[in-house]
Amino acid sequence: MLPRRVELTRKGLIRVAIIAIAVAAAILPIPDGFIERWYSNGVYPAIQTRLTPLTNLVPLALLDFAVAIVLVGFVRRARRLRGARPATLIRGALGRLTVFGAVLYLVFLALWGLNYRRTPLTRKLAFDSSRVTGASAVVLANEAVSRVNTSYAAAHASTGAGVTLEEAFAEAQRALGQRRLAAAGVPKRSLLTLYFRWAAIDGMTNPFFLEIIVNPDVLPIERPFVVAHEWGHLAGYADESEANFIAWLTCIRGDDGARYSGWLALYEHLFAALPREDRVALFARLDPGPRSDLAAIDARYRRSTPAVRQAARHVYDSYLRANRVPEGIASYDLVVRLVLGTTFDNGWVPRLRGGTGTSP
Repeated sequence: MLPRRVELTRKGLIRVAIIAIAVAAAILPIPDGFIERWYSNGVYPAIQTRLTPLTNLVPLALLDFAVAIVLVGFVRRARRLRGARPATLIRGALGRLTVFGAVLYLVFLALWGLNYRRTPLTRKLAFDSSRVTGASAVVLANEAVSRVNTSYAAAHASTGAGVTLEEAFAEAQRALGQRRLAAAGVPKRSLLTLYFRWAAIDGMTNPFFLEIIVNPDVLPIERPFVVAHEWGHLAGYADESEANFIAWLTCIRGDDGARYSGWLALYEHLFAALPREDRVALFARLDPGPRSDLAAIDARYRRSTPAVRQAARHVYDSYLRANRVPEGIASYDLVVRLVLGTTFDNGWVPRLRGGTGTSP
């Protein structure tokens, strides 16, 4: 048996090594092409297509269980240290939290997080930034208005028959040239629902169990796009604009309700990107039905708590920037740039770089 001093020294070295590895993983530049080939199209699909079907079998969000276990662990540890000097408590707590955070970060990168560093879609698609103009945004916005106006009645009468959202998701992945298709996650509820409501969070992807959680307050007209967005994350598109892009591609390949949801979501992003005078003209073209749906979405948003909502936005913005998304939370609206700059073949099939075809 090793002397206690030697044992403690070894534990200390292991902790220092874990922290050093986590720091190196966070700051070392790794070519995105290497991440794309080795991880996003290799290791990650092998993990996701096995793990998500397993977590789908559990009806409750595994995130809740994980949070509960961590909290219980910290409480038990705190009880053991009762009576210790404050300086010792603080030093021990900071050390353990640092090691725990480092381990958590490394697991996060291994299971999902490295997808933030993959090759961006703008370099895999036939993308031309010169197509991203105010005039082209107005044209696409008017297209979105026409689509939601004409599909409103069918969407609200939809029984869910026809192409399922899962089938549409598979087709959207194929359109993006994905060889190994991601498994769709079962939308789950969480004990965090109240927080989701206060913070105006529609859904999230749990990167540790590769499950998705959807706010039950999300309206039926929003749900297909929200679910498809989270599936986009499960497919390895960590960037929010890319997840929105695959969500839109998925929805417009789905049934009446999904198509309406996809075009309505794109309309909202386009509306936010246009100057005021264009927004006024655009809104005037909407029929009463889509207007009432947008009002219902806005009413749900207003039921959130401003202080919690702003705090959540700030935290998530910092999280995105820490994961090399310089636009932070504004990256959600960059889906407009992706749609405008991409060349599509008939049927809104995005042309891959080097491909041929004709635009719709």
